[in-house]
Amino acid sequence: MTTDRNTLHQHPRSRHVLDILAFSDLHLNHKAAENLISQAQQADIVIGAGDFGQKGTGLNRFMPVFAALTCPFIIIAGNHDDLDDLKRHCAGQTNIHVLHGTSTTLYGQEFFGLGYECPPSNTEGWNRALDEDTADLMLSSCPENAVLITHAPPHGIADQQANGFHAGSHAIYAAIMKKQPRLHLCGHIHAAWGQTGVIGTTPVHNLGPAGKTFTLPRPDSRQNGQM
Repeated sequence: MTTDRNTLHQHPRSRHVLDILAFSDLHLNHKAAENLISQAQQADIVIGAGDFGQKGTGLNRFMPVFAALTCPFIIIAGNHDDLDDLKRHCAGQTNIHVLHGTSTTLYGQEFFGLGYECPPSNTEGWNRALDEDTADLMLSSCPENAVLITHAPPHGIADQQANGFHAGSHAIYAAIMKKQPRLHLCGHIHAAWGQTGVIGTTPVHNLGPAGKTFTLPRPDSRQNGQM
């Protein structure tokens, strides 16, 4: 398993809990981004679950907006984002952790990210996707009790299109069943923004661009007997 850098830029607001602000699918929406940056003043960690750009374009002008964030910022690529472009346009912002089949640990909590669409549903040249077998292999590195971030939702949970079709990933569902992350955050299916569910004991949330705050007990606090 590859672990990304773990540079902390501020102390968490509480010794006992982590406040996490998470969102997905901004698609170059500057107004939504500015709203999230305002909300982030009350967050310990910010998570972006993919689709910052639009059809593979716009990251060069959009990603610098997030330079205003001072807390750790975990991001993954959506199907509208090229991973190398995303990394390039975040270079130099040392509070950003770009994850793709990799993990990082912040304040004692592990976070694992997997970007792109899964399964593939779009043959356009700009679309970035993983097949189920590749996603399954990459997800095998996810630690137990991590916060799991994927662009695509799991099949059958928070993945319902407007026509009722379930467009999520079987590999992601299986990984959640096996690993039982503390929390699963996703996006991608716009009609499913705000949909939630539970797989085993894992809460699943399809986020959307408005942002949602989650409060988790800090693992390092429990280990140190602080709770």
